[in-house]
Amino acid sequence: MVAGTPAARSVAETRRSSVDDGVGAAIEGAFVAPRLSTTAVVATLVGVALLSTTIGAADLPVAGVLRALIDRLPLIDVGTALTERQEAILFQIRLPRLALGLLVGGSLGMAGASYQGVFRNPLADPYLLGVSAGAGLGAVLALGFGLDMGWGPVGAVPAAAFVGAICAVAGSALVARGSWTSPAILLLAGVAIAALFSAAQTYALHRLNDTLAREVLSWLFGQLNTSGWRQIGILGPYVAVCGLVLHTHRRHLDVLRIGDDEARSVGLNPARSRLVIIVAASLMTAAAVSVSGLIAFVGLVVPHVVRMLVGHSYRMIVPLSALVGASFLALVDIGARTLVAPSELPVGVITAFVGAPFFAYVLWRRAGVSA
Repeated sequence: MVAGTPAARSVAETRRSSVDDGVGAAIEGAFVAPRLSTTAVVATLVGVALLSTTIGAADLPVAGVLRALIDRLPLIDVGTALTERQEAILFQIRLPRLALGLLVGGSLGMAGASYQGVFRNPLADPYLLGVSAGAGLGAVLALGFGLDMGWGPVGAVPAAAFVGAICAVAGSALVARGSWTSPAILLLAGVAIAALFSAAQTYALHRLNDTLAREVLSWLFGQLNTSGWRQIGILGPYVAVCGLVLHTHRRHLDVLRIGDDEARSVGLNPARSRLVIIVAASLMTAAAVSVSGLIAFVGLVVPHVVRMLVGHSYRMIVPLSALVGASFLALVDIGARTLVAPSELPVGVITAFVGAPFFAYVLWRRAGVSA
């Protein structure tokens, strides 16, 4: 076939059309898959939220719950199908507990994704820099030894746990000499500080009597018990501010994945970005832990689930980890309230039962791929 002839031009145009169609399909697929995953995640969150408000020791009718919620909207009056007692259960117990679970789960999921991105380590979780050990020590001192650090609406235990968590993170940064350019050094410093605070926590537990020790252990295993909306008011501002910071820096995590030199070449300051992300994730985790205790595996497992749905771009991983973490913890809380009713299981125990096997499966798959 002679170049430039009508037949040759037709073949070339056909090939270009095929290539363009292939590129277009790839681009369309790259956008459609995350969009479908996001829709599925949001639908799951709505479904879990509805289940959480209707299932419990006193089951509430789904239609009645929806009607009562709509009736509370401004300028809408559809009446309510619930009794006065059922409305009290819904608005004073179920909804505050659901909101707390969504905030805590979303915080841990988002912070876990951010930690994994900033440390370039899929085994990183929100407790990496000693947050859990510091919060646990603060809670032990408040519950067992009467340390009263409460202020305003913040009780002694949440305040002590928050301060302990922040002290642990600050200690990690101090040991690492603020080495934000070397995630490995900061990671090892976190391991050392966590071990130190855990040892202090264990020693303090041994000094308590059996009754106080059981109370402390109940908090350490994680719980979503609420007294109205007070805890949501405490946690909400931290989640809003820190979550916004992490959301706006999620693209930085994609750049940091390729290395510090490459990040500088595109105008990003790696040390400053790591500092902002770690501080925001640590503050949000500390606030979540202070009101819920130590809930394991949420921040470790949830980002891996999201990667299976949307790939490895933190532009999608960070916000979706918040939604999946919120759904996961709200769903787990339903089990905590109902599996051994009228008693209640610690939420952290169920997340460990679910999260540990799943994470073991993820590691097994990765080992098979690398082999």
